Amino acid sequence: MEHYNMNLTLKVWRQENSDKKGKFETYKVNGISSEMSFLEMFDVLNEQLIHEGKDAIAFDHDCREGICGACSMYINGKPHGPWELNTTCQLHMRAFKDGDTIVVEPWRAKAFPVIKDLVTDRSSFDRIIQSGGYISVNTGNAVDANSLPIKKDHADAAFAAAACIGCGACVAACKNSSAMLFVSAKVSHLALLPQGEPEKESRVLNMIAQMDKEGFGGCTNTGACEATCPKGISLSNIARLNKEYTLASLISE
Repeated sequence: MEHYNMNLTLKVWRQENSDKKGKFETYKVNGISSEMSFLEMFDVLNEQLIHEGKDAIAFDHDCREGICGACSMYINGKPHGPWELNTTCQLHMRAFKDGDTIVVEPWRAKAFPVIKDLVTDRSSFDRIIQSGGYISVNTGNAVDANSLPIKKDHADAAFAAAACIGCGACVAACKNSSAMLFVSAKVSHLALLPQGEPEKESRVLNMIAQMDKEGFGGCTNTGACEATCPKGISLSNIARLNKEYTLASLISE
């Protein structure tokens, strides 16, 4: 693949905290390698700002391997940028061309307040998990895997749902800021396995209640969440969540 350098214009959202108003600021970066990752390009920009005596842009990151879900950036109108099934940290600058203007924003959702610049508080996801995203475990020796027969299609669907990294792209993409894809993935991968049976009813009721409490919007099935999910979590999980919720509600009455 041909390597090339480019000069870019960045329009980046700057906001001191959730109580202050934010605005876009424009920066020029030159000599950016097409083989850099998007976050490496931001490292270059921040070094440039620090050298000029200015405040560096705050952005979230950790593993930079597409696993942790921390690198949440809204790039040119799409969560995580133009590539499909991709996180921001795995987006490379060859996705852009010399002279491009790139607009970078934080997630926009009431339940994800801005901490600073491009960093949002996604602890609402943690509280949803804490409300029911767990299973009962017996202490002692590990159970032999062969003693728990699981249908192949159930195991595959459970693994696919468990691939969710909780980045929040589904919320950012949704016009209602709904967290249904995230919650459905967390409910599905446990509902499909026998280990999830003990909390089957309480899990879905508690997690939905916590989701509503956090201020996420409702789902209107536009499909923007699945289209932008870096792990390709399927909308079918939302159908499963609705089924689990309806059954649990009837049993609890």
